[in-house]
Amino acid sequence: MPGPLLHVGATVLCAHGGTATPTAPNPRVLVSGQPTVVMSAPYAIAGCPFNVSGSPVPCVTGQWVVAAQRVQSSGQPLVLMDSQAVCVPNGTPLMPVAAQPRVIGS
Repeated sequence: MPGPLLHVGATVLCAHGGTATPTAPNPRVLVSGQPTVVMSAPYAIAGCPFNVSGSPVPCVTGQWVVAAQRVQSSGQPLVLMDSQAVCVPNGTPLMPVAAQPRVIGS
């Protein structure tokens, strides 16, 4: 499915509401004046409140597992608004909430 490209300023959350930010932005392709994100770049997650039986087990990182099929930068697929990711250690998804609307990839 086509979708907007994610960039550094996009809002991405873990399933529990923690804020996710890319650890390695892609400076070769800019959208809305900001670097995009490639599939291989992990996201760092801060502020995840998840706990099991009173013990904190927050999401720490997220890794994209599905990204654009046709849009790449430096041989790596770019991340889209509808891309899928898995958080470590919980296995829950990352959820892109807001991104720039002008550049669409598939």
